[in-house]
Amino acid sequence: MKVKAGNVAIGGGAPISVQTMTTTDTKNAEATISQIRVLEEAGADIVRLAVPDLAAAESFAEIKKAVRVPLVCDIHFDYRIALRCIEAGADKIRINPGNIGEAARVRKVAQAAKSAGVPIRIGVNGGSLEKEFYEKYGHTPRAMVESAKYHASLLEKEGFSDIVISLKASDVQKTVEAYRLMAKEGNYPLHIGVTEAGTAYAGLIKSAAGIGSLLLDGIGDTIRVSLSAPPEEEVKAGITLLRALGQRQGAQLISCPTCGRCKINLMPVAREMEEYLSKIETPIRVAVMGCAVNGPGEAKEADVGIAGGDGKAVLFRHGEIVKSIGAEEILPTLKTEVERIIKTWK
Repeated sequence: MKVKAGNVAIGGGAPISVQTMTTTDTKNAEATISQIRVLEEAGADIVRLAVPDLAAAESFAEIKKAVRVPLVCDIHFDYRIALRCIEAGADKIRINPGNIGEAARVRKVAQAAKSAGVPIRIGVNGGSLEKEFYEKYGHTPRAMVESAKYHASLLEKEGFSDIVISLKASDVQKTVEAYRLMAKEGNYPLHIGVTEAGTAYAGLIKSAAGIGSLLLDGIGDTIRVSLSAPPEEEVKAGITLLRALGQRQGAQLISCPTCGRCKINLMPVAREMEEYLSKIETPIRVAVMGCAVNGPGEAKEADVGIAGGDGKAVLFRHGEIVKSIGAEEILPTLKTEVERIIKTWK
């Protein structure tokens, strides 16, 4: 099944998209627009905003006119906010229909979304399960799946089927098990991620473990790496993860962990090349290796690379040494080689 958030397809074999969420107060349109533009530049495919009240929904209408990236309105409890966001041009909304009251309200949201071609994401979080599912199934993946099914059924009763589901917990194993259950029992596009994962360090590891496991199973259509960090870091992490799993084309860096044989200051070189390559979508592989003993051989799949020596380095292509260069020449030489190779591929 495939739905569309603006011009971005989700599910049905579409490329996996990367999402993040703004950290600004949505009522501050200027600050929110500024942050969204940073996220667009970072490569976000979809951006979500918290819309807690009607004042924020009015501000959203202004924000929507100023940016290009598809926007998702994150709404809880008040169906009127959902209606206003759809009217204002939301590309997708996140709301759990079981939390907005009587069937007539669910019907109004479903009809408005269907008329506007706006999909709805049902988001179930392990830490905030409804009482009835918690009492019946405990704090388990099954409880999360049954909650999602319940919310989806309310929309489907109203003839609405453009549904995306997320099943997030801060526990990696519970998250993975919930998504695996849903993938077996439903046909909905899945927004995957580990919620409240933590800081840029610990959260990245937990997210890579959870999201990576699911993507390698063929589960997941759009992702968010949730970090206690600036949202552009979430985007960067998501894109890097997709590249590592072969789900998105782009340059890749191969770099060794270094050892006592390394005679050059390798880490700054690796960090600068990583940042440089992050903006390149050509699938080039670049290696930064610590020594010439094993470097060219271990990185022979790289299109180009360097292996350090005593105050110098060797430049190699596909494992074959080309020439020796001074330590100060490493970065400019590598960048020149990358640009040369990219031109030959175009």
